[in-house]
Amino acid sequence: MTSQNPSPAPVTSFQSGPLHGVVTVPGDKSISHRALILGGLAAGETRISGLLEGEDVLCTAEAMRALGVDITRSDDGIWHVFGKGVGALSEPDKVLNMGNSGTAARLLMGLVANCPFTTFFQGDASLHSRPMGRISLPLGEMGANVTSRSEGRFPLAVSGRELMPIDYELPVASAQVKSAIMLAALDTPGISRITEPRPSRDHTENMLRHFGAEVTVTVQEDESRVIELAGQQELTAADIIVPGDPSSSAFLAVAAAITEGSDVTLNNIGLNPLRDGLFECLKEMGADIDVTNLRQEAGEKVGDIRIRSAPLTGIEVPPERAPSMIDEYPVLFVAAAFAKGKTVMRGIRELRVKESDRLSTMAEGLKACGVSLQEEEDGLIIEGDGSAPTGGATVATKLDHRIAMAFLTLGLGTEKPVTVDDGNVMETSFPGFVSLMKELGSDIRDGDSA
Repeated sequence: MTSQNPSPAPVTSFQSGPLHGVVTVPGDKSISHRALILGGLAAGETRISGLLEGEDVLCTAEAMRALGVDITRSDDGIWHVFGKGVGALSEPDKVLNMGNSGTAARLLMGLVANCPFTTFFQGDASLHSRPMGRISLPLGEMGANVTSRSEGRFPLAVSGRELMPIDYELPVASAQVKSAIMLAALDTPGISRITEPRPSRDHTENMLRHFGAEVTVTVQEDESRVIELAGQQELTAADIIVPGDPSSSAFLAVAAAITEGSDVTLNNIGLNPLRDGLFECLKEMGADIDVTNLRQEAGEKVGDIRIRSAPLTGIEVPPERAPSMIDEYPVLFVAAAFAKGKTVMRGIRELRVKESDRLSTMAEGLKACGVSLQEEEDGLIIEGDGSAPTGGATVATKLDHRIAMAFLTLGLGTEKPVTVDDGNVMETSFPGFVSLMKELGSDIRDGDSA
């Protein structure tokens, strides 16, 4: 893990022939973060297989070490986390550097809110621009003190203390906010209740149960969900196999769908029902997708996905699907650019506060590549004619890994090459993305297209 961003390294994607192969993508980023954090709170040794070893997750590992958790990696790729128990973390002797990871930042803010010391946080330029007030507010209501820049932005300090349980209604569905509150509530003397207006990814609930905690989830008539967690429960170490990341898999799935003659199988992919929105959209657009070998691992649904190329048709994506695929919208925009007809995507204002303003950044880049679209405050409408967009642009990634991978995926099918200004950013979530794509038969090269 580097402490500062290396010099930008342009990468260019050229129109490719059919993609073929059977591959395993890196481990799920969301589950990897939580495995390290909850493993650090569980009494005993937790062994983690398939952990994503991208920069974001390595920031979490380093932060947990700074909080006194013994974490090692053996030569066979297994990570060993020797948990200290709930309420037993140590005061770090340095500032915790979250790099580019909003997930690490928000979850760890909740984790230390109940600790009797002050923890200082920083990150890269992108993370420093992202609002953290949505975390600071509920933590403050529980009794923690968060000192930050305006809008709760980094760098900041969390002064922990013994917290009180909370009954909190999320203004918008957010797994990160929900998880931060749950982590803070783990050592409170009472029951905390969190109401989310729409279901968001539930990896924290699933993993808490895997470690032996009691978590109750009640679905209301209006489809909102109430999560109840009793504090001061003990967690017991339990081994975890991290499935392949569906968000990373999305780029390969779309690449296979839009590249004529392709046939790609993705093994061991997490298919949590609250994470599979992208695959549902692709099926509705006409993509040829089969799921086999379904199974359960550590409370998560897992399976193998086969994708073959097929003509795509525009659809209207239900706004309520957004929480299940918020990180996959950039590559869904790519699929829409190759589809025939309008693809309407609304209810995705959350994209404006990701690593970049993903709505505007994607819209700007797609327009430069000849895609017809209309940007709205909370959505995007893309209209294609079923043929390949022109391409030929150099796109600014703005330190956003998903922007980079989305446009490299686009370039596999455009008439002219597509260049991203910095391929280094992909290491935060998908180390080896370019190498894996090349194994499947894509034409992606270092440097610009000149």
